[in-house]
Amino acid sequence: MLRSRLASLAVLAAVAIASPSVSAQQSTPAVDPAQKEAIEQVVRDYIRAHPEIVVEALDAYQAKKDEEERSAKAQTLTSRAEEIFRSASSPVIGNAQGDVTLVEFFDYQCGYCKRAQPDLERLVKQDSGLKVVLKEFPILGPASVTAARASLAAQKQGKYLEFHTKMMGLKGQLTDDVIYETAQQVGLDLDKLKQDMNDPSVVAELRANMDLAEALGVQGTPAFVINDQIIPGAVGFDALKSQIDKDRAG
Repeated sequence: MLRSRLASLAVLAAVAIASPSVSAQQSTPAVDPAQKEAIEQVVRDYIRAHPEIVVEALDAYQAKKDEEERSAKAQTLTSRAEEIFRSASSPVIGNAQGDVTLVEFFDYQCGYCKRAQPDLERLVKQDSGLKVVLKEFPILGPASVTAARASLAAQKQGKYLEFHTKMMGLKGQLTDDVIYETAQQVGLDLDKLKQDMNDPSVVAELRANMDLAEALGVQGTPAFVINDQIIPGAVGFDALKSQIDKDRAG
C-alpha cells in the first residue's frame, strides 16, 4: 500500500513538472520556483489527507534498519567466530573440548550477572559437553575495570576460576580494597597480581572484548552467545538450557 501511494505521488510530481522541451543552448531550469512550490503543496496536501503513510514509511524504515542490524550481527558471528568462541586468551570453564559453546559477556558489578552465575554453574555441572567462554566486559565503572584486570591477571597464577567465583558471590559495593582482599583470600600473590594486571595481554583482552561487544550489539550485561543466537539478560537456567539443546540437536 505504501509503495503504491508513493508511486502515485511520483506520478503527480512528474505531471506537475512536465513542460515543453528546451534546447540545450537555453539555461532555463527544469523546475521554476512556482512549479516547485506547486509540487510541494501537492505533496503536503496528500500527506495531510493520508497521514498514515508517514507511519507506514517509519515502520518500513525501522524494519529495514532491524534487518540490517540482524544481518551485521550474523556476519560478525561468522567472520569473527574464532575470537568469539575459540580465543586462547579468554578464560574457559566446563569442558574445553565441549560440543556446544556458550559465551558470556559480564561485569563483576552487575547484579543480573551474579543472579545468572548459579545458572551457569548448574549448566556446567549437569552438562559434561558444555564449554563456557567468559568475556570480561567491565562497563559499570572504574571498579569493574580493576576487577576485570585482576581476574585476567589471576589466570596467570592458575586461579582464575577461584577468584571469578568468589567475586561473583560478593555483595555490597565493589572497591579496589575489596578486590585485592578477595584475591588474597583465594591465595593469589598480590604483588604479582598487581604487576600482571598491567600486562599487555590483559589490556589486549579487554580491548578485544569491548570491540566484539560493539560489533555484536551487546550493550549490557549479562549477554550470552550460543552459536548464532545472542541472548541478552539473565534469562534463567531453562532458557539457556533450551538453546543449548537446540544447538546440540542441530
